[in-house]
Amino acid sequence: MKGRTEERERQNSVNTLANGKHHVLTCRLRGFIVMAVMLCSVLACSLLFARAGYAEAKDRQSLDEVIEGFDDPADAGPGKEKKETELEDILEGFEEESPRERRAASEEQAPSFWDLTGDVTVRSSYNVHEHTDPAHLTDWHGLSRLRVALDLELDMKFSESWDARVSGRGFYDFAYTINGRDKYTDEVLSAYESEIQLRDTYIRGSLLPSLDIKAGRQIVVWGKSDNIRVTDVLNPIDLREPGLVDIEYLRLPVTMTRLDYYFGKWNVTGIAIHEIRFNKNPAFGSDFYPSPFPPPPEEIPSSGGANTEYAAALNGILSGWDISFYGAYLFDDNTHGVGAGLPVPPQALVHSRITMAGTAVNVALGNWLLKSEGAYFTGLEYYTLPGEKKSRYDLLVGAEYAGFAEATISLEFVNRHVVDYDERLGLSAFDNTVQDDFQVAFRYQQDFRNDTLHLTYLGLTFGWKAQDGAIQRLQLAYDVTDSLSVTGGYVNYVAGESGLFRQYGKNDRFFVDLKYSF
Repeated sequence: MKGRTEERERQNSVNTLANGKHHVLTCRLRGFIVMAVMLCSVLACSLLFARAGYAEAKDRQSLDEVIEGFDDPADAGPGKEKKETELEDILEGFEEESPRERRAASEEQAPSFWDLTGDVTVRSSYNVHEHTDPAHLTDWHGLSRLRVALDLELDMKFSESWDARVSGRGFYDFAYTINGRDKYTDEVLSAYESEIQLRDTYIRGSLLPSLDIKAGRQIVVWGKSDNIRVTDVLNPIDLREPGLVDIEYLRLPVTMTRLDYYFGKWNVTGIAIHEIRFNKNPAFGSDFYPSPFPPPPEEIPSSGGANTEYAAALNGILSGWDISFYGAYLFDDNTHGVGAGLPVPPQALVHSRITMAGTAVNVALGNWLLKSEGAYFTGLEYYTLPGEKKSRYDLLVGAEYAGFAEATISLEFVNRHVVDYDERLGLSAFDNTVQDDFQVAFRYQQDFRNDTLHLTYLGLTFGWKAQDGAIQRLQLAYDVTDSLSVTGGYVNYVAGESGLFRQYGKNDRFFVDLKYSF
């Protein structure tokens, strides 16, 4: 009865919001009313949780009255077993379970063919400083994001060895309506205001006892670092708002076919990437776009056929350490200009076909985890040096310490060295490439209050003395319930000498995210 009552309340809330939305669309000040509706929704959710807590407390009080006296020693005797059975029947259903525990219990009783999960997130950010984009088209001070996002994930189980997943994500950002859409470039509205995309969508299973296949849109993570990409080159990433979230939330899935063969402590992976997809970069007119001029048109190779990308890996999980070897033949996520040459700006941006060979090692020593990655790239091209191809070494070393109570600290260093460097690469604004690109990542994480409060600090510096810029993020996340969490923090951008970070100095912002999972 309680579940049906709550469902009716939720349905009434949905109908109320729908009617409110219709009124908003007919009002000239609809942006401000949208914000009010959203705030009311959050308040309604809070009242709902409070009501649920009150009902739960009332149930517990009633339970205490029911079971009062059941522990009396006078009950010992022939009727005690019967009373204990009655008590168990009364208590059944009063124990609170998390959504995941209920799903697991349901699966044990009656295995389901499918399972639908998801989350709704409200993401907001506020820019601290008065500033414009490099083209001086938009004032970015104040509210910069009020995004409502929906993620859905459908898992299907066909047999013990075959399953599938379909997932998608969509969002709409109300900040642009509230601030006035005419303040932004078409490129910004297209990239940031709304989006719908297919995420992990694949089928996987076992062809043989030691041979697995996975086909569809997916993410394959190479390397050992959690903060810097060296050998992790198979999936593009979302760079439209750098620094706000970790790399694990930025990777974009691509369509590929993957085969894994296992033998002992080793496995061999072969991958064919059919979908050509590249990084999502800041759009012209945003405060993260580094130039006052729009970019030349980007040429995207067609997917499949001769443009198919290939990759292979050998992974070994040994006693106290693990090692991986990688190889890939793919398109560079970064572009280079083509055209008439200097001093004329590029007429188009293209992606070179490059080759990568790399390795990664983890070594566990007590509370220490030592990390290293190395990669060698060939086939790199630049606008300043038409017809020439360069090579680059990337080397990463790092360590993670977990000897503190509920806390971990990690420190990683990486240097990217261009072989046979030409000074013209650093003088050209179209390439802006240094011979040694040095980067440091420092992360501190700690949990409090029985793992319900999570503190994270991440610092990324570029250049030996941070002369090329830096990003610092401090955030605190709180698990209100198993389903509801709140995250808030501050991102500080330090301007640097490089063309990219020269524009970042005033992009500091606060952010607050509210997430409900179901």
